[in-house]
Order: sequence, then structure tokens, then C-alpha cells
Amino acid sequence: MSSDIDDFITRLMGFGLTEKEAQCYFYLLRYGPKTPSPLAKSLKTYREDMHRTLNSLIDKGVVRPSLNAPTVYSAVDLETALESALKEHESELHEMERRKRELEELARQRFQPSDEAGSFKMLKTLRDIVNTTAHIIQSTEREFLCVIHENGLVAASMFDINSLVKELNERGGKTRGIGHIAYSTIPFVQELLAIGVDARHIDGYNGLYYGVFDRRHCVSAINVDFKHVRLDEPATMLYTDDPVYATYLASTFELLWQQAIPAEERIQELLKQG
Repeated sequence: MSSDIDDFITRLMGFGLTEKEAQCYFYLLRYGPKTPSPLAKSLKTYREDMHRTLNSLIDKGVVRPSLNAPTVYSAVDLETALESALKEHESELHEMERRKRELEELARQRFQPSDEAGSFKMLKTLRDIVNTTAHIIQSTEREFLCVIHENGLVAASMFDINSLVKELNERGGKTRGIGHIAYSTIPFVQELLAIGVDARHIDGYNGLYYGVFDRRHCVSAINVDFKHVRLDEPATMLYTDDPVYATYLASTFELLWQQAIPAEERIQELLKQG
């Protein structure tokens, strides 16, 4: 029976759900409507993480909240859920095509004519992203700015990017990072703080994720929402050494920085919530 459940959850993931979302949907489908607390206990996770998973499932149209308090969450029927997931995939595909056109147009109009215009390269796996990022950090002298996805936090810790960032800070460079800090990512953020990264939290951020190095080299995400943190995992980022694009991303970073709050403040808030 367990293998049947695992197979069902794996097939749900094939429709675009994360492993946590698939487990949560299956549990609600099998055991009926639940409030977040018993769900979190049954799925062995934190309440905040459970709320995020439920909100994501609501956005994807596969879970419905009750209108009364306390809020009870129920799974929609399987056929409706799969239809919603297919529509989500279609929407993502259209969005990817739109981003591709925008990047191509940006490259044509803003970068190519300049004598300073640099090269562009697509990084197609986590291995490519890690290796390229590591190489750039080793040659960075002054500043590393990053808006980082939670998967990026885990990958940076697992694949020694953080040790390179520590060396950059020790040789006089400055590193600043922004992202949405959740309870599950506290240890990774604390690791960054311990190596001298000035980190901030921006609530519910879901915009572009990127890194800028000495305002010259940069990597920007096309798709970094991978399911497993493995070097062979498919992931897509654009690398360029074009100074115009790097300056644009750095300016965007400064605007986000003004809106964000210190990571230590966010961590204390999460710890108080339990």
C-alpha cells in the first residue's frame, strides 16, 4: 500500500505540485478536511510551512478553504485538481515564452550595440549554476549582491558557495542578500550571517532571483524552482558580463533593500511564533 501511495504522490508531482504540496493534497483527499495544526503534525512540518503549502495549493486551485473560523481546508476532487494543474502548466509555459521574448529583445536593443556589451550564456543545470557562481565569486573583489530563492540558500550551503563568500568577505569584499525567510530556512540564513553576509527579509517575495558581482558579472533566474537539490537537477539561469544589465539589476536590488527588514529581526519573529 505504501508503494501505491508513493506512486500516487510522484504522479501528482508530475502535474507541477511540489512533494510537500502533493503529500498535503493526498492527505486531505484521503482523510477529509482539516485545520492547519493537525495537518502540520501529521505531515511532520511546521505550522508556518503548512500555511505556505496550503496557500500555494489554493493558488493552484486544488484546495479550498472554508469561510468560517477556524479555517478548514479541503481537497477538491481529483479530476478538477488535475485540470487546474494543467492550466497552471499552460500559464507557466506562456510566461516562459514571454520572458524569453523579453530577454531576446533586451539583448538586441540595450546590450548588443555597446562596445562594452558582454557575452550571454544559458546555464541549464544546478551544476552549471554552482560552477559558474563559484568561479565568479573567486574573482570578485568588492561586492556581491543577491536576491536568493530558498533553494539557492540550500544549494549555497551544500556545495561550498558559502565558504567562497566567506573568503570574499574576509578579503575586504561586501556581501548583501535579500529573500523571503521562512522557519525552515532559518539555519541557512544563520549560516550566512555567521560568515558576514548582511541579510534581509522581504515578505512573500516572488520576483526575479539574481546575483550581481562587482556590478559587472550577473546571473538571473529563468527557473530555479527545482524539486531536489542535486547537481544534475534541471535549472535555468542567464549569465552575462554586460555592465548595463548588471547596473540595472544592482539598482533594482537597492530598491528592494530599502523595503526589506534585517534577517535577525525576522528570525526572532519566527522563533516567537514557534
